Amino acid sequence: MRLDPLDVPDILPRLERAARSAGDIALGFFNLGERTSAEVSYKNGGSPVTEADLLIDRFLIQEMQRLRPEAAWLSEESTDSDARLTNDQLIIVDPIDGTTGFARGDSRWAISIAYVVAGQPLAGVIHAPALDETFTAAAGQGAFLNGRQLVASRRNTLAGAAIVAPKSMQPALQKTAHNFVLAPRAPSLALRLADVAAGRHDMVIAAPNSRDWDIAAADIILREAGAYLSELDEAPLVYNRPLVTRGILIAATLPLLNETRALALATLEGDLPYDSAVSK
Repeated sequence: MRLDPLDVPDILPRLERAARSAGDIALGFFNLGERTSAEVSYKNGGSPVTEADLLIDRFLIQEMQRLRPEAAWLSEESTDSDARLTNDQLIIVDPIDGTTGFARGDSRWAISIAYVVAGQPLAGVIHAPALDETFTAAAGQGAFLNGRQLVASRRNTLAGAAIVAPKSMQPALQKTAHNFVLAPRAPSLALRLADVAAGRHDMVIAAPNSRDWDIAAADIILREAGAYLSELDEAPLVYNRPLVTRGILIAATLPLLNETRALALATLEGDLPYDSAVSK
């Protein structure tokens, strides 16, 4: 079933209401600056999952089935199925993006929900209840933070840019002549990306192995704010693929996108042009 574009603005507020209700569930277990009251277990590979993640996942499955019963489902906390690949519509959810931060009492975590049609996110919500921030966007309707329309950074040069990057890249980036402002990394990748849409950062480099549930809602929010999300191969991101993992990701406005890709590649290859004054 192909979505009528006129239906997109109607879906977005319902996604937002669901995200806010999910946030209320999470806040019942969140303790600012202290360990969560939720039970914590660990997946294969060592990443944590809390009682709150699982409760929100079950809640959102029910809510999204009411909203779009014909859509397939992809969530970090649900068993994936190849059946979604034949469905034109897909709901992509991260019940708590930034679970490690949530469990430790860091407020920078979020509920992320995206509505995808034909491989592209058409509506998305990133709700950070502990920060009292809600990012929303729908195709052709703009991106918003708590109702205020977002416009990404207008910077057109790397010099002095605020950048969020993996810890492994930071020492090399600090030695370049670009005088980067290295911004803190929030536990939630969705929030890091959304901060580019809000103009808080100029660009983000994300390490490999993020998943589609980390980025799908942020993708539409970035796009509607005038920024872009891509991998190093420059191909447009497509969702609802068999493989949900991603390579290195770049979020930036168009004037900075190619330069940031080149910067990430040069960092990986150890071929950054250093500022000799800094490197001494």
